Amino acid sequence: MNPATLRDALRELGIPVEKGRTSAIRQLVLQAPAPVIAQALGYHDKSTTRIATDAGALWKNYAPGDHTRP
Repeated sequence: MNPATLRDALRELGIPVEKGRTSAIRQLVLQAPAPVIAQALGYHDKSTTRIATDAGALWKNYAPGDHTRP
């Protein structure tokens, strides 16, 4: 099943997929830093940062990148 097929099936059942997707992303950025969510889902980090700000996320001081020590 691909995303379009799933979307169409949900719409036929009367489930508003856009609101569900937005709600899911808002919840994710409250649980993890926006850049991490952006990379995992293929979103632009500016988009997830805006969503995080709108949702009231507290991840403002997250420093993205590789933090492993050599």
